[in-house]
Amino acid sequence: MKPLDGLAWTNRFAALGPDFFTELPAQGLPDPHWVATSPACAELLGWPADWASRPEALAVFSGNGAWPGMQPLASVYSGHQFGVWAGQLGDGRALWLGEADTPSGPQEMQLKGAGRTPYSRRGDGRAVLRSSIREFLCSEAMAALGVPTTRALCITGSRLPVIRETVETAAVVTRVAPSLIRFGHFEHFAHHGQLQALRRLADFFIAHHAPECAEAPEPVVALLRKVALQTADLVAHWQAIGFCHGVMNTDNMSMLGLTLDYGPFGFMDAFDPGHVCNHSDDRGRYAYARQPAVAFWNLHALAQALLPLLPVGDDQEVQDSTDRLLEAVEAFRDRFAAQMLARLRAKLGLAGEDAGDQALADDLLRLMAASRADFTITFRRLSRALAEPEPLRDLFIDREALDAWLARWRPRTAPDAQARMLAVNPAVVLRNHLAEGAIRAAQQDDFTEIERLLKVLGRPFDEPENPGDAALPPDWAHSLEVSCSS
Repeated sequence: MKPLDGLAWTNRFAALGPDFFTELPAQGLPDPHWVATSPACAELLGWPADWASRPEALAVFSGNGAWPGMQPLASVYSGHQFGVWAGQLGDGRALWLGEADTPSGPQEMQLKGAGRTPYSRRGDGRAVLRSSIREFLCSEAMAALGVPTTRALCITGSRLPVIRETVETAAVVTRVAPSLIRFGHFEHFAHHGQLQALRRLADFFIAHHAPECAEAPEPVVALLRKVALQTADLVAHWQAIGFCHGVMNTDNMSMLGLTLDYGPFGFMDAFDPGHVCNHSDDRGRYAYARQPAVAFWNLHALAQALLPLLPVGDDQEVQDSTDRLLEAVEAFRDRFAAQMLARLRAKLGLAGEDAGDQALADDLLRLMAASRADFTITFRRLSRALAEPEPLRDLFIDREALDAWLARWRPRTAPDAQARMLAVNPAVVLRNHLAEGAIRAAQQDDFTEIERLLKVLGRPFDEPENPGDAALPPDWAHSLEVSCSS
């Protein structure tokens, strides 16, 4: 099939060899159609605005064809799911197309929902329209918010029936990222004692995605520290916008510190530190307040996987190697605390730094939790509270307590606090009910709401033309549930 003009593929991951993947073609969607495309993601790739109008594009991104240079494959990995070793996993419904050369550097592309692979286990290898819309919109919304994330180029759909809790229709979403390597890739080879493959993977990742680590006395330790710091930055950003991932298994953790695998995610409405967005998470392992601790736990799992790459002879050498890796993981703690406080200072519009800033932020969060104040709207109204405090006060049950807090906060604000706060406290996030509206319309073959929402979410710090996009969720939204089923 004729590729986009000048499109070249490097496919460095494929050079790792057959231990890392299985090559196979996609199982294309029958009679596919476009559901949505992302102009912003296409721009990242350096693709022309009319790329999707080319007849071969629909075939490629519905799994019915491939451009020259693409090398479809499904990678193998393992991981811990809900804290329990799950054994071999892998790309059970995702297919890596290749690595396109772009103005932003090489970008891997992957079809999610392109059929069964050797790693599908009991699954059908398909994704449904509902979950594909959620991943597409949230990937691009997170990018607009400045959160490190995989991107989403497009969704294609089909009438092909897919059975979940009910009969739904199939779709394919195209992911884009500099690398889709996960913690679980390293865990897989470590668990199976494939030391040469483990070393090859570490060398590959360092060479292509962390070259500065190659100059360190112990490159593997430097790599782990880099991943720990990137993960701390990522989770701090999640916490600062009220985002819950929902399923932070080690196989869903990116080695680049990207938000990866949009399944049962959710942006909080009413603030609740114990909020669990995943209906399948009956023990609350991945509750909002636990996300930093889970990320720290996952980094320990990665450290365990990397341990065989360090000198391990007698007991003392084993202990020394373990200690060096644990020290690298510990970097997460200080980095997360510093990044979280910095983001809270920005959200509060504070001038400079003061020893009491953490307590000031914590006290506001406690008041929000006590009143179940809406997370996004509280910070957005706080951004204007120096001039207009009443809209903010309307969100709180104990207004006297809020007034006392405001009296402590005002003297700490910067002269340009309002402008600074409006630039970091979004007006619009992808709430479940907004996504649900787009999904319900799409299930009736109306894709215009996806396109409209994509534009609104692409400018999250601007007041939307439709006030409902930034309003409190309607009553029916409280009954929405998301789970691992997709």
